Amino acid sequence: MSRQFAQVDVFTTTPYRGNPVAVVLDGEGLDTEEMQRFAHWTNLSETTFVLPPSVPGADYQVRIFTPTAELPFAGHPTLGTCHAWLAGDHSGADVVVQQCAAGLVPVRRTADGLAFAAPPLLRSGPVEESLVEHIASVLRIDRAEILDAEWADNGPGWVAVLLASAEAVLALRPGFVDLDLGVAGPYPPGSPHAVEVRAFFPKEGATVEDPVTGSLNASLAQWLLRTGRVSAPYVASQGTALGRAGRVHVSSDPGGAIWVGGGTVTCVRGQVEL
Repeated sequence: MSRQFAQVDVFTTTPYRGNPVAVVLDGEGLDTEEMQRFAHWTNLSETTFVLPPSVPGADYQVRIFTPTAELPFAGHPTLGTCHAWLAGDHSGADVVVQQCAAGLVPVRRTADGLAFAAPPLLRSGPVEESLVEHIASVLRIDRAEILDAEWADNGPGWVAVLLASAEAVLALRPGFVDLDLGVAGPYPPGSPHAVEVRAFFPKEGATVEDPVTGSLNASLAQWLLRTGRVSAPYVASQGTALGRAGRVHVSSDPGGAIWVGGGTVTCVRGQVEL
C-alpha cells in the first residue's frame, strides 16, 4: 500500500549539507522484518517509522532502524521525524513528545529549528586503558594524543574520546573502527564553533563516518559540560571532513536539562509502496 514518505536533512538549513533520514509517516501494520528490509534498501544511516502512541503523554511513536538493526534512540532521526510529523496536521505544536524504545523524548521548537532533550546515559564513566590503547590504534594516532575518554552510551553504544584540537580531529585517517566511536576536539577561543566532532562505526566490515550525529552530540554535551570543557550554549561542527556543514546547537535549562538541536529541511516528499 502507498504510505506517506519524507526524506529530511537534519542539522542544517541548507538542503544536502546535513544528515538525511528517511521517514515513513504511516508505519501502522508493518512488521519488524518489513521495516528492517526497507531500512536496508534506503541504505541511509537511519530510517524511521511513525506509529500511533501506545503510552499516555506521547504524540506519536517512532521505531528507528539502521540498515542492519533497530535502535532504541537516535538524535537526527528524532528531529527529522518530528519535522516530518509537524509538516502534516500538527504544525501548531510547540512541544512534541516522542515515544521510542528509550522512553519519552520531548522535542521543542527553538530559534535554530528543533531540539530534543538529551536522554540519560545508559553507560558512562572512564574507559579502561586497554580499550583506549585499541582506540588509538584504530585511529592511527599515538596513545598520548587522546587526552581523555569516556563511555557516552545513550542507546547506540558510543565511546567518546577527546583530542587536543579541532585540527587534530579533522586530520584523522582511521583504519577499521570496530566500535561506535565519537571524537571531539576544541576550536580556539572566539571561534564560531566550540568543537569539531566526528563519528565512526563499523558496517559490513568497513568503517563508516556519520555526517552529523545527534545522539553522540547529546552524550558528548553531558560529558563536556560536566567536566567544564565547554559552556552552554555552544555550537558543535560536524561533517566537515565529508564536505557537509552540520551545526549542532546545544543549550541547557536552569534545571540542568540539555537540549540538542539544529535546522531541519525536507528534501524529498511523496509516497512509498510498503
